[in-house]
Amino acid sequence: MTRGRAGALLVVGDVVDDVVVRHRGPLATGTDTAAVIRTLPGGAGANVACWAADAGCPDVRLLGRVGADAADRHARELASAGVRPLLVADTEAATGTVICLVDKGSSAERTFLTDSGASLRLEPADWSDALLDGVAGLHLSGYLLFSEPSRALAGLAVTAARARGIPVSLDPASAGFLPRLGVDRFLEFAKRLDVLLPSRDEACLLAGVSDWADAAARLSGIVPWVVAKSGAHGALVARSGSVLGRVPAVPATPRDTTGAGDAFTGAFLAALLAGADPVAAAEAGCGAGARAVEQVGARPARPSRPAAREGLSRAES
Repeated sequence: MTRGRAGALLVVGDVVDDVVVRHRGPLATGTDTAAVIRTLPGGAGANVACWAADAGCPDVRLLGRVGADAADRHARELASAGVRPLLVADTEAATGTVICLVDKGSSAERTFLTDSGASLRLEPADWSDALLDGVAGLHLSGYLLFSEPSRALAGLAVTAARARGIPVSLDPASAGFLPRLGVDRFLEFAKRLDVLLPSRDEACLLAGVSDWADAAARLSGIVPWVVAKSGAHGALVARSGSVLGRVPAVPATPRDTTGAGDAFTGAFLAALLAGADPVAAAEAGCGAGARAVEQVGARPARPSRPAAREGLSRAES
């Protein structure tokens, strides 16, 4: 991937509402389980864009699709995070919603219940090659591949970017959804990418092996750069069939791991476009991931949302 290119980062992906449910211990079937519940803006694509802006990328743009009744609200949230919203208002489908079940134990691991709603209704008619004007990097959320219309749009975007010499990155997004798409189908699409940013589980699933270093190395025989993320285990950077760098995680006390991978990706892309080499960019990604897990919610904490942030701190510390 070309580094240090002046220009914008265009992210194409999902914008949703996250309902974050933090509970301690197992859910009690058939009765109540005490929890702290908050509704916050989310979506893998939107999160990546916000973290890239937070990391200093001066021009971040996001193409996504939301319910018409929520378009203005999400546009304001993105703009306040330093992202230029390019939102399509869907008059037929509601904004996607993700229930994030977070165990308040030591790992703060999360489980998602996902209603993609309008987010996967992006379609070729929503794309224009003019969206790439002034763009130095295109990033796609892997969720786009999980519906026919948004997969077609992703294909158009990649074709247009490659015609202009703009590097393309993609985060597979969901080990749970990848088998439905099919590994072979995903890898065929991945051949057109410059950077792949899978989680450890996604890398192993796609490569068909259990060792994530082996998985990253194998995938880098298909995609020029592979950066595999593994939370507390840090990240691996691979190219041309070999692991070039192992980046340790930044120590953190996790409260909510929702969006940590998106934080990594956003900071990684911002650093790469600013001129960092991929290993140094992965170090920046690990730093952002550590920040992400120490807060509640998938986007960078901002002064514009002090009440929500401080309320969560009091209730959940």
